Amino acid sequence: MKNILLTISYDGTDFTGWQRQDFGQQKNFSRTVQGEIELALEKLLKTPVNLYGSGRTDSGVHALCQKANFYSPITSIPEKNYIRALNAFLPADIRILDAEEVSENFSARKNATSRSYRYFISTSSSVNAAMNRFSWNFPYSPNLENLNQMASLLRGEMDCSSFCASGDESVSPNRYIDDAFFFFEKNFPGGQDLLVFQIEANAFLWKMVRTLTGTLVSLDKAGKGKDDFEKIIMSRSRTKAGITAPPTGLFLYDIKFDGIRRHP
Repeated sequence: MKNILLTISYDGTDFTGWQRQDFGQQKNFSRTVQGEIELALEKLLKTPVNLYGSGRTDSGVHALCQKANFYSPITSIPEKNYIRALNAFLPADIRILDAEEVSENFSARKNATSRSYRYFISTSSSVNAAMNRFSWNFPYSPNLENLNQMASLLRGEMDCSSFCASGDESVSPNRYIDDAFFFFEKNFPGGQDLLVFQIEANAFLWKMVRTLTGTLVSLDKAGKGKDDFEKIIMSRSRTKAGITAPPTGLFLYDIKFDGIRRHP
């Protein structure tokens, strides 16, 4: 058996998320990224294969760099051949970017030490139609300095209850946040400036990044700042935070395996 680690990108618009959903004997009743790749692997390897992802993106969320591993019963296939072979079986909204052999006990989920997300926001009154699937149109004039002063509070081990959707099944609301900041980036196509929120942490609560994004830009638009955001954090209450940004602008941006392994 070979343990193969895939690097995957996908347009999440038409998926109900990463995780395969089974309904009795009827598999993949809802279209999922994991389900589509497992179907492609089964066609290629002529046997059912389980795929293990580093993170579970929600419905409508995209990925530039998802990582997932599987065990191949065919040891004669060079790992790089999986890129072309799987892409031939996959729909156009999923692409395999890389494939490499890893140790037998490697797990894309358990060995991940941090995950990074980027959220893209169009603050213009009009947005290029091509970006409607990949950004949130939230028209206002952002104060980058104020946004980054608020984001500076998102560091280290902290209780993130204020930004967790009801129904989250995590054992603890605590997460270790490595970094969080805002910057501007030119989008493609169109050349408009997009406001980008980037955050890296060991893991995330359900809808945490989207709630943080919605809260921070709403506070900035209302002329509020760091003290107001700190009160929301300390409240440990979702009712004190702001709106949940839509999934359209959210991308799983990077997965790291070489950092410090913290609590799950």
